[in-house]
Amino acid sequence: MALPQMDRFTPVFAIAAAAELAQMHPQTLRQYDRIGLVSPQRTRGNTRRYSLHDVARLREVAKLSGEGLSLEGIRRVLELEDRVRDLEGRVRELERALTEERLQRPERRVFAAGAAGGEVVTLRRGARVKRSADVVVWQP
Repeated sequence: MALPQMDRFTPVFAIAAAAELAQMHPQTLRQYDRIGLVSPQRTRGNTRRYSLHDVARLREVAKLSGEGLSLEGIRRVLELEDRVRDLEGRVRELERALTEERLQRPERRVFAAGAAGGEVVTLRRGARVKRSADVVVWQP
């Protein structure tokens, strides 16, 4: 029988062990769970189980608290950090998709700034934009 894969999100620590690893009192972990700062998974018996990710997040909460942030400020910082991480992942996905699309299209298009007002124009590969010979004099 194969053992299940474990990673940093696998809930393995009971509240006492997680509190010791985070160097906090178990009651503090319960409070953070109630207000949503760190939400451990629950067993069938409804006991909290913390992952390594949860412990790292608890340490981050302690660090921010030590720097003088309120619990609401900490919640907002953690929320924004999660959002940034999600957006960075999405950017990587889109970059991969764009790279694949470029490689799969033999008749790739080229885009350039148009001569009239900076609009974007599509060109066939190898074509050039007509350049304007207008002279513009600027006076302060």
